[in-house]
Amino acid sequence: MRRVMKALLIVAAVAALWAPTQARAEGYVSPWAGVNFGNDQAEGNWAFGANAGYMGAGIIGGEVDFGFAPDFFGESVDNHVMNVMGNLIIGIPVGGTRGPGIRPYVTGGLGLIRTRIDSGVSGIDAFTTNDFGFNLGVGAMGFFNDHFGLRGDVRYFRTLNEDTGGSELIDVDLGSFDFWRASVGIVIR
Repeated sequence: MRRVMKALLIVAAVAALWAPTQARAEGYVSPWAGVNFGNDQAEGNWAFGANAGYMGAGIIGGEVDFGFAPDFFGESVDNHVMNVMGNLIIGIPVGGTRGPGIRPYVTGGLGLIRTRIDSGVSGIDAFTTNDFGFNLGVGAMGFFNDHFGLRGDVRYFRTLNEDTGGSELIDVDLGSFDFWRASVGIVIR
C-alpha cells in the first residue's frame, strides 16, 4: 500500500508541475520617443520617456507614464515640461496574450504636469509650476513574439486648476495649459 501511495504522490506532483497555469497579469515596459503638438509654443518639439504597466487577463490594467520634453517652449531659454501619470489602460488582445498579435487600447489617467522656465537673467529664479493634470489617449501595441513588439499612441494632456471661488468641497476647472503628444517605442513584456 505504501508503494501505491508513493507512486500516486509522485504522479500528482508531476501532474501539478506540468498542469497549465492560470492566466496572470502581463507586465510590460515601453521606452518611447515622440513629438509634442497642439500648443503654439510646443509645435514639433520632441519628447522622450517610458511607460511601465500590467494588463490583468490581457484586457484591463494600469500603467505609469513618464515623459520629458526639453526645450518645450523653444530654445531661447532653458526650459522643459515633465509629466508623471498613473493611467488605466483598456485593450483587446487580437491574437491572444502570447505570441504575435496586436492590442489596440485606450488609456487615461491623472498625475503631475511640471513646467520649468529659466528666466535667462542672472539673479532671477526660474519659473516652476507643479500642476495636477490628466491625459487621455489611444494607441496600439503590436507583438512579434511573446516578449517583444512596437507601440504607438497619441495622448492629450491638460492641467487642472482648483476653483477656490466656489463653496463646493471639490471644485476643479480645466487649466489653460494643454498639449498633444504622438509617440512610438518598443514594448517588452
